[in-house]
Amino acid sequence: MSSASPLLYTRELQTGYRNGGKKIVVSASLPDLTLRAGQLICLLGPNGSGKSTLLRTLAGLQPALAGRVEIQGSTDHSSTVLAKKISLVLTDRVIGNNLDVYSLVALGRYPWSNWLGGLEETDRAAILKAIEATGIGDLRDRKVHTLSDGESQKVMLARALAQDTPILMLDEPTAHLDLPSRIRLMRLLHVLSRELGKGILLSTHELDLALQVADEVWLLQSAGPLHKGAPEDLILDGTFEAVFAREDVAFDRGTGAFRIPPEGGRQIRLAGEGVTAFWTRRALQREGFTVVDADASGRKPAPDSGPQMQGLGADPLTPSPAPVPDTIHLIEENAGTTWLLESGGISIRCNSVHELLQALNRPHLP
Repeated sequence: MSSASPLLYTRELQTGYRNGGKKIVVSASLPDLTLRAGQLICLLGPNGSGKSTLLRTLAGLQPALAGRVEIQGSTDHSSTVLAKKISLVLTDRVIGNNLDVYSLVALGRYPWSNWLGGLEETDRAAILKAIEATGIGDLRDRKVHTLSDGESQKVMLARALAQDTPILMLDEPTAHLDLPSRIRLMRLLHVLSRELGKGILLSTHELDLALQVADEVWLLQSAGPLHKGAPEDLILDGTFEAVFAREDVAFDRGTGAFRIPPEGGRQIRLAGEGVTAFWTRRALQREGFTVVDADASGRKPAPDSGPQMQGLGADPLTPSPAPVPDTIHLIEENAGTTWLLESGGISIRCNSVHELLQALNRPHLP
């Protein structure tokens, strides 16, 4: 990642709208922000936190309420200047039924073409390079209106790459894509930032993918500040948990994923490690259990057998020991995994997570 002068820099920025003489502030006190060549930054935050407003302000589509935005050291935000510095990909559907994919990608060369709009050899080379980088060679002769949402999104990214600007900004680029396409697009953006030295800023709700590809995260809090830093630092210091804190959802810093907390479910112990243990835990949490780790040996700890008064029975003032939670042992064998459920003196062997969940829901279990 380059340590040269930033491609984008903000100072004392405040975003929002003007309605007549009234200011509608969206983000009142933003920290100074920096985007450098070769850097991929993900702009995250709950709905209504101001992600799109900030992105539009940085792209020059709307003025800042206060502060300044510098693009390559300049505050000239005229459209002709910005068109050579920033490529913008929005979620709007492409309109143009008679336009083929190659022609749409070629439109990205408009800031560099002559006043007649003619394409020179350097323009055609940039178009082909963008088509190759996004893997849409098989689409180049297709009409735009025949494209799926995922194909259309990749074509718009190719047009932005053909524009050949140092900065690439994208607003929810994975909004209309299926899961494999979302993963491929995020990975592509990560590669482009490295191989082409682009400074890429994208707003997204794909928190799990952002944590895997982002060099830095800008995390907007509703009616609150913007937190910035390496995604791992924002996880470790509890920022992610605080920003997305809700009664019905919780961020698990141990896995970097969001989960639905159990609703008063009973506690269960899990003895095992690895991939099987991870997915078993996920299934148990989905069923409402609170999962805790068993001791290292996987055995139930022996009940405390403190001094007893012979012949007098248990001391009525001493509370009865708490019942030991059910325990699930993962037994790895050559034939596969067996789930051994111990519950109230009963041992049940299960050959799949499905069988385990059925056993746990049987009425004879405590």
